[in-house]
Amino acid sequence: MLALKKILIGIIFSTTITYTSAQNRADRQSLSQPNSSSIILMGDPQGYGKYDINQPIFDLTTAWIADNIENLNIKAVLCTGDLVEQNENMVLNRKMLNQTSKQMWEASSKAFERLDHKIPYINSLGNHDYGFKNAENGSTHYPDYFPIERNSTWKNSCISAYPNRDNRASLENAVFEINVDNWKPLLVISLEYHPRDEVLEWCKKTIATQAYKDHHVIILTHSFLTNGQKASRIVNANVPNLSGNTGEEIWTKLIKPSTNIKLVICGHTANGNGKFEDNVSYIVENNDSNKPVHQMMFNVQTLGGGWEGNGGDGWLRILEFIPDGKTVKISTYSPLFGISPSTKHLAHRTEAYDKFDIIFP
Repeated sequence: MLALKKILIGIIFSTTITYTSAQNRADRQSLSQPNSSSIILMGDPQGYGKYDINQPIFDLTTAWIADNIENLNIKAVLCTGDLVEQNENMVLNRKMLNQTSKQMWEASSKAFERLDHKIPYINSLGNHDYGFKNAENGSTHYPDYFPIERNSTWKNSCISAYPNRDNRASLENAVFEINVDNWKPLLVISLEYHPRDEVLEWCKKTIATQAYKDHHVIILTHSFLTNGQKASRIVNANVPNLSGNTGEEIWTKLIKPSTNIKLVICGHTANGNGKFEDNVSYIVENNDSNKPVHQMMFNVQTLGGGWEGNGGDGWLRILEFIPDGKTVKISTYSPLFGISPSTKHLAHRTEAYDKFDIIFP
């Protein structure tokens, strides 16, 4: 009896320790309002994947997201693209990477695997995800590693898709319906890098249909804004062998004429000077209906030590959807810093360009 009593006490003690540590983990975050929902934004992760030593940071970001799905009421994850540094290359340039393209695709796939069957994650492919090294053509291995069947939440939320440049079924151009508590339904639309005219036309027609014309639309495309506090839309894609549209052309042909696009998110441009303000940007401009369209660039790949640094210090953005149905609070957080009490004070960015509100009209 005494032995049994000791065992029971041990079980209770160990359970208490586990529960207490779970409640006080260093990276536990909270929303500003208890009934809010959130969407997590990841910048270009190519710097994490190109060196094996950086890949655990990529893993950490998605592990942190998976661990906080309930805590932050996360409805989706968005990634601005460039999942790999090179789409199709086996010859290593050791001045800039130590992984082949196959190894980089495998690392990216493994990192996102933590979110499969838990939450939809939506990727907008970048120039490095195509061609040989940098969009020399429109071929990509993305549908080989990220078919819709791998994540059941995609099958439940994807309502439309358009074939890629190789005429393959792929989530490169896809529409996802995301339900956010106390909000109108969202349509999050991923667009291929330098999207073709037919892709823009498909997108424009989809969001204008009766079923979706009252939805809030978020466009996720890789290349749209320049970086820094004097941002503008990109007018030169610098891909002579790839037909498609620049940021300014996407604005003119798709976004400005549409009535229900509220937010555009992109990555692509970044500065290796280590200044956070030069690796993000944000502008607002009215559409043809005189309604504001918020446009945000988030790409932190050089902030962990430059182009050959750690890939971005684990920085993420938390988009908190306030229950008023119109306010989105933007905050910038790094689980890499947040997991340790020694660096916890560095885990939040508090400058005006890192923490701000946007209002959906």
